[in-house]
Amino acid sequence: MTTDSESTTPSNFIRNIIDEDLKTGKNNGQVVTRFPPEPNGFLHIGHAKSICLNFGLAADYEGRCHLRFDDTNPSKEEVAYVDSIMTDVRWLGFDWGANLYYTSDYFEKIYDAAVSLIKLGKAYVCDLTPEEMREYRGTLTEPGRESPQRNRPVEENLDIFQRMRDGEFADGACVLRAKIDMTSGNINMRDPIIYRVLRATHHRTGDKWCIYPMYDFAHSLSDAMESITHSICTLEFEDHRPLYDWILETLATSCHPQQIEFARLNLTYTVMSKRKLLQLVNDGHVSSWDDPRMPTISGFRRRGYTAKAIRTFCERIGVAKRDSMVDTALLEFSIREDLNELAPRALGVLRPLKVVIENYPEDQTEEFDALNHPGNPEIGTRKVPFARELYIERDDYMEDAPKKFFRMSEGREVRFRFAYLITCREAIKDANGEVVELRCTYDPETRGGSAPDGRKVKGTIHWVSASHAVDAEVRLYDRLFTVENPAGDKEQDFKELINPQSLTVLSNCKLEPSLAQAQVGDNYQFERMGYFCLDNVDSRPEQLVFNRTVTLRDTWAKMKGK
Repeated sequence: MTTDSESTTPSNFIRNIIDEDLKTGKNNGQVVTRFPPEPNGFLHIGHAKSICLNFGLAADYEGRCHLRFDDTNPSKEEVAYVDSIMTDVRWLGFDWGANLYYTSDYFEKIYDAAVSLIKLGKAYVCDLTPEEMREYRGTLTEPGRESPQRNRPVEENLDIFQRMRDGEFADGACVLRAKIDMTSGNINMRDPIIYRVLRATHHRTGDKWCIYPMYDFAHSLSDAMESITHSICTLEFEDHRPLYDWILETLATSCHPQQIEFARLNLTYTVMSKRKLLQLVNDGHVSSWDDPRMPTISGFRRRGYTAKAIRTFCERIGVAKRDSMVDTALLEFSIREDLNELAPRALGVLRPLKVVIENYPEDQTEEFDALNHPGNPEIGTRKVPFARELYIERDDYMEDAPKKFFRMSEGREVRFRFAYLITCREAIKDANGEVVELRCTYDPETRGGSAPDGRKVKGTIHWVSASHAVDAEVRLYDRLFTVENPAGDKEQDFKELINPQSLTVLSNCKLEPSLAQAQVGDNYQFERMGYFCLDNVDSRPEQLVFNRTVTLRDTWAKMKGK
């Protein structure tokens, strides 16, 4: 078994707890964790942190991690969410093996546990309305009041609970509550609901059940039934831990997992609430759950983020006991760092401006060898065609350019990457005065981009042959929100803070011909423009669509250098 001292993974308080458990022989030397998503939405980057933590701990300690779907609310759950969650976990690089479970597998046993609580005098059926229950519960400064039904006889509770299961009561007519302490300082312990009537078709059990257990009740029992040793949750469940322990202690389960809470991931310029993310989708602010602007794993995958980079990011932010906000720049740095190593280079002109080389033969085409990756020459070269008519970036030309502008302007010579030194002679304008074409000349003695007479040229720009270019749509993504913490202002609707520039669609981009062979999942660095990938939803052979994954600008490295 691998202990923390033998691992290269940095220590944290959870590892320290596990190390101590192993040292004392607790849990018979086993480490069993679980990732228990609710199948009511797509996973986001916060879930990725939990996935990496739970599966990573199990792997490091030669234990196992269960994937368990907490499917206790059929009104919000779908098979599509189950499928997407399994896809995301696998894509991140983790495998649950034979340990795939559903809370619905345990519905009969969970029901029996509720019956046992009733028989112990520790649960009762309550008829209060939701409004009355909130009133009876009290506040943080005032104790609650007991329900009028709190002292119902055991036999009466058993009878009513059975009739609840048999479908005699309407949704919301009554609930089963644990009988704990209405004066507790922890509101979660003031006789919490553990079962409710809910008529909704379940994606696995159909209409067999019309009552469903609440999360706290089902979760603790599911952990115990699966012999989980360390039940790792985010901090919002810290106040629920006494209830978790009360359920297992009162029922005297043979296994009592230890619940441990860690700080959830909060990322700047986005929201992490499933409810808010669902609003963005349903209200049409984004195209879908996998919109590349969304912080979902499927959205990141579509945008071109790599699983390795996300795992690296989760490792970098570490595991803490206190909530904090993580700068999106760190995530982008992790993506950029990984793509810099693996992404082959290519030439792509996003806002094309036509260039005509007047002294280049009209019927001539040359091919230049271009390195696929300057840092990895072993992955070879490709042929880039060059002809009389080319495209360059519109921003690479400036009329009346300042002295330190080292790109194209009339009378200035620049280097065309891999090709020749080119001089702009004239700018052609349309009726509106907009530059639509550059007339240039080239120096045929500068093949490869260097002058035999040794003259220095500071500017190097990229280009694409007009007759060989591949047409494509390119989507540029920016932060989804204009402020770091869009959910932080309770007075303002977070949707009012959406960045109107979060998506820019460029429909007339020109790419080098090799990109016609791009496949979904391939990442490229368009030289000088950023990292891009082929869109896995909208791209077609007849209409290529590329998403910009991340820019070349490394804001995180600059922040670290301050």
